[in-house]
Amino acid sequence: MSLDQLVLWRHGETDYNATGRMQGHLDSSLTETGQEQARRAAPAIARFAPDVALSSDLNRARTTAAAFAEVSGASVRLEKRLRETHLGEWQGLSVAEVEKDWPGALSTWRADPTWAPPGGESRVEVAERALEVVEELDGPPRGSALLCAHGGLITALTAKLVGLPLDLWPGLGGIGNCHWVVLKRRSGDDGRWRLVAFNAGVEG
Repeated sequence: MSLDQLVLWRHGETDYNATGRMQGHLDSSLTETGQEQARRAAPAIARFAPDVALSSDLNRARTTAAAFAEVSGASVRLEKRLRETHLGEWQGLSVAEVEKDWPGALSTWRADPTWAPPGGESRVEVAERALEVVEELDGPPRGSALLCAHGGLITALTAKLVGLPLDLWPGLGGIGNCHWVVLKRRSGDDGRWRLVAFNAGVEG
């Protein structure tokens, strides 16, 4: 399938989101709010009519993707490479706890996509593993894909696909719970992606 459109959908609110703790690869669950966010957003995601749907294998993404599957009747394939950034020693900690033990490191991490938390991975590394998934989907015939994943991965992959210089990656900002990004293939022969929606969501 030669991809014409790529929809990147972030999971709903989790218990870690609600309490301000860093998740990474920890397998947190959706709150009731997060489940409702997924139910509200699922019909909008289904209207993109993706030819293939993949989800991170972490519970928060799987549960969100299941709301899409229920509405659309489509199957969703689990893909470990769509997991969130591994945050190493920071996983499970609050921002205040990270700042206390690693003063200034959060600012460095947010500003430099090549920098990784201790024992974790950088945003560049995350983008590379997510790009592998996109490239494996990209062959004839033409079509669209939905990837249900995580905020850090989605912003990193978006920056990589549109060819942003590394120093501009932090300027993309964050993705709200159950919000999404839409990229479309540029016309012509260069095959590059263009960003048509960023942090889009359902009102209310």
